[in-house]
Amino acid sequence: MSGCQPVNTPIEEGLKLCVEPNQVLIDKGRYQRLVGRLMYLAHTRPDLAYALSVVSQYMHNPGEQHMNAVMRILRYLKNAPGKGILFTKNIDHQSIEVYTDTDWAGAVDDRQSTFGYFTFVGGNLMTWKSKKQNVVARSSAEVEFRGFLACKLASTLMEAKVKLFQDDEELL
Repeated sequence: MSGCQPVNTPIEEGLKLCVEPNQVLIDKGRYQRLVGRLMYLAHTRPDLAYALSVVSQYMHNPGEQHMNAVMRILRYLKNAPGKGILFTKNIDHQSIEVYTDTDWAGAVDDRQSTFGYFTFVGGNLMTWKSKKQNVVARSSAEVEFRGFLACKLASTLMEAKVKLFQDDEELL
């Protein structure tokens, strides 16, 4: 990886991974070790959350396209050494803001949707999550609502007023 070309994003925009019937098989153990190490790193690198939620779905049967996606994450890390969570002093240290977004039926293999959120306390990132929903949603409104509930639950646990920002008119 020392001579690799760095990239600016951990995953290609619009990348849709799937298990193909004639896919080129790769070393499953190496794939699992790399993804596992990246998951450990993601505890301090929220920018990796979505990319890792995508590649970790193929731990049981990784192909060449999946390994290429993992290698892209490594190339991204080469471009961003020393990045991580930075806490700053903030006068409004009791404010909590939650940002959420969803992807309706974005998974090619099972048509499940993905949701994610970031929680900021006093302007500092505290929690984040990117996860596939457990059910296949019938509409984008259902996906947005399920994502909203997951974010609301996470922020309610902090027991404070919450400003929730989302991008869907259907929830309002």
